Amino acid sequence: MFMGESSHNLDPKGRLTIPAKFRNQLGETFVIAKWMEHSLRAMPIDVWNKLEEHLNNLPIGKKDARAFKRFVMAGSMQAEFDKQGRVIIASNLKDHAQLEKEVVVTGVGDSFEIWSADNWKAYTEETAENFDDIAEGLVDFDF
Repeated sequence: MFMGESSHNLDPKGRLTIPAKFRNQLGETFVIAKWMEHSLRAMPIDVWNKLEEHLNNLPIGKKDARAFKRFVMAGSMQAEFDKQGRVIIASNLKDHAQLEKEVVVTGVGDSFEIWSADNWKAYTEETAENFDDIAEGLVDFDF
Protein backbone atom coordinates (compact mmCIF):
# COMPACT_ATOMS: atom_id res chain seq x y z
CA MET A 1 0.00 0.00 0.00
CA PHE A 2 1.22 3.48 -0.87
CA MET A 3 0.66 6.01 1.91
CA GLY A 4 2.26 9.13 3.34
CA GLU A 5 3.77 12.14 1.62
CA SER A 6 7.27 13.36 0.98
CA SER A 7 8.88 16.39 -0.63
CA HIS A 8 11.43 16.11 -3.43
CA ASN A 9 13.07 18.24 -6.09
CA LEU A 10 12.91 17.70 -9.82
CA ASP A 11 16.44 17.99 -11.20
CA PRO A 12 17.26 20.11 -14.29
CA LYS A 13 16.93 17.03 -16.52
CA GLY A 14 13.39 16.34 -15.31
CA ARG A 15 14.35 13.42 -13.07
CA LEU A 16 12.52 12.75 -9.84
CA THR A 17 13.74 10.55 -7.00
CA ILE A 18 10.93 8.29 -5.87
CA PRO A 19 10.93 7.37 -2.16
CA ALA A 20 12.50 3.94 -1.52
CA LYS A 21 9.34 2.75 0.25
CA PHE A 22 7.41 3.38 -2.98
CA ARG A 23 10.10 2.05 -5.36
CA ASN A 24 10.00 -1.32 -3.63
CA GLN A 25 6.28 -1.67 -4.41
CA LEU A 26 6.40 -0.55 -8.04
CA GLY A 27 8.52 -3.22 -9.68
CA GLU A 28 11.01 -2.68 -12.50
CA THR A 29 8.55 -0.96 -14.83
CA PHE A 30 5.45 0.99 -13.95
CA VAL A 31 3.12 3.60 -15.44
CA ILE A 32 2.86 7.32 -14.83
CA ALA A 33 -0.34 8.95 -16.11
CA LYS A 34 -1.85 12.41 -16.25
CA TRP A 35 -4.41 12.54 -13.50
CA MET A 36 -6.99 14.77 -11.93
CA GLU A 37 -6.43 18.14 -10.23
CA HIS A 38 -3.25 18.70 -12.26
CA SER A 39 -1.46 15.75 -10.69
CA LEU A 40 0.19 12.60 -12.01
CA ARG A 41 -0.67 9.07 -10.92
CA ALA A 42 2.10 6.45 -10.73
CA MET A 43 1.13 2.81 -10.40
CA PRO A 44 2.43 -0.74 -10.68
CA ILE A 45 1.66 -2.53 -13.95
CA ASP A 46 -1.08 -4.67 -12.37
CA VAL A 47 -2.93 -1.56 -11.16
CA TRP A 48 -2.48 0.04 -14.59
CA ASN A 49 -3.92 -3.10 -16.23
CA LYS A 50 -7.06 -2.82 -14.08
CA LEU A 51 -7.41 0.88 -14.89
CA GLU A 52 -6.87 0.18 -18.59
CA GLU A 53 -9.60 -2.47 -18.49
CA HIS A 54 -12.01 0.03 -16.93
CA LEU A 55 -11.07 2.63 -19.54
CA ASN A 56 -11.65 0.13 -22.35
CA ASN A 57 -15.09 -0.68 -20.94
CA LEU A 58 -16.27 2.93 -20.92
CA PRO A 59 -19.17 3.54 -23.32
CA ILE A 60 -17.65 4.92 -26.54
CA GLY A 61 -20.97 6.58 -27.36
CA LYS A 62 -20.52 9.01 -24.46
CA LYS A 63 -18.41 12.07 -25.20
CA ASP A 64 -17.12 12.40 -21.61
CA ALA A 65 -16.08 8.74 -21.55
CA ARG A 66 -14.13 9.14 -24.80
CA ALA A 67 -12.49 12.32 -23.51
CA PHE A 68 -11.48 10.74 -20.20
CA LYS A 69 -10.05 7.66 -21.92
CA ARG A 70 -8.11 9.73 -24.45
CA PHE A 71 -6.76 12.05 -21.79
CA VAL A 72 -5.48 9.25 -19.55
CA MET A 73 -4.23 6.91 -22.29
CA ALA A 74 -2.48 9.59 -24.35
CA GLY A 75 -1.06 11.13 -21.20
CA SER A 76 0.58 7.96 -19.90
CA MET A 77 4.11 6.63 -20.07
CA GLN A 78 5.80 3.44 -19.07
CA ALA A 79 8.67 4.24 -16.73
CA GLU A 80 11.59 2.62 -14.99
CA PHE A 81 14.18 3.73 -12.48
CA ASP A 82 17.78 4.63 -13.14
CA LYS A 83 20.49 3.32 -10.80
CA GLN A 84 19.86 6.18 -8.35
CA GLY A 85 16.14 5.45 -8.02
CA ARG A 86 15.11 8.35 -10.23
CA VAL A 87 12.58 8.44 -13.02
CA ILE A 88 12.45 10.86 -15.93
CA ILE A 89 9.10 12.64 -16.13
CA ALA A 90 8.11 13.33 -19.76
CA SER A 91 7.66 16.99 -20.62
CA ASN A 92 3.93 16.65 -21.42
CA LEU A 93 3.35 15.15 -17.96
CA LYS A 94 5.48 17.83 -16.28
CA ASP A 95 3.45 20.49 -18.07
CA HIS A 96 0.13 18.93 -17.04
CA ALA A 97 1.13 18.71 -13.36
CA GLN A 98 2.85 22.12 -13.48
CA LEU A 99 6.04 20.54 -12.13
CA GLU A 100 8.97 22.88 -11.93
CA LYS A 101 11.30 22.11 -9.04
CA GLU A 102 9.53 21.39 -5.74
CA VAL A 103 7.45 18.22 -5.92
CA VAL A 104 5.32 16.30 -3.41
CA VAL A 105 4.80 12.54 -3.71
CA THR A 106 1.64 11.30 -1.96
CA GLY A 107 0.49 7.74 -1.40
CA VAL A 108 -3.12 6.97 -2.29
CA GLY A 109 -3.46 3.25 -1.60
CA ASP A 110 -2.86 1.21 -4.75
CA SER A 111 -0.80 3.99 -6.36
CA PHE A 112 0.77 7.34 -5.60
CA GLU A 113 0.43 10.84 -6.97
CA ILE A 114 3.00 13.41 -7.99
CA TRP A 115 2.10 17.06 -7.39
CA SER A 116 3.80 20.41 -7.69
CA ALA A 117 4.40 21.62 -4.12
CA ASP A 118 2.28 24.74 -4.74
CA ASN A 119 -0.67 22.77 -6.15
CA TRP A 120 -0.48 20.25 -3.31
CA LYS A 121 -0.48 23.02 -0.70
CA ALA A 122 -3.51 24.71 -2.28
CA TYR A 123 -5.33 21.40 -2.65
CA THR A 124 -4.75 20.29 0.95
CA GLU A 125 -5.75 23.69 2.34
CA GLU A 126 -9.02 23.63 0.40
CA THR A 127 -9.69 20.01 1.35
CA ALA A 128 -9.00 20.70 5.03
CA GLU A 129 -11.54 23.54 5.00
CA ASN A 130 -14.20 21.24 3.49
CA PHE A 131 -13.21 17.95 5.11
CA ASP A 132 -16.37 17.57 7.23
CA ASP A 133 -18.61 18.13 4.20
CA ILE A 134 -16.53 15.74 2.11
CA ALA A 135 -16.76 13.07 4.81
CA GLU A 136 -20.51 13.55 5.12
CA GLY A 137 -20.89 13.03 1.38
CA LEU A 138 -19.21 9.64 1.65
CA VAL A 139 -22.07 8.29 3.74
CA ASP A 140 -23.75 7.37 0.43
CA PHE A 141 -20.81 5.01 -0.24
CA ASP A 142 -21.15 3.14 3.09
CA PHE A 143 -17.98 4.75 4.41
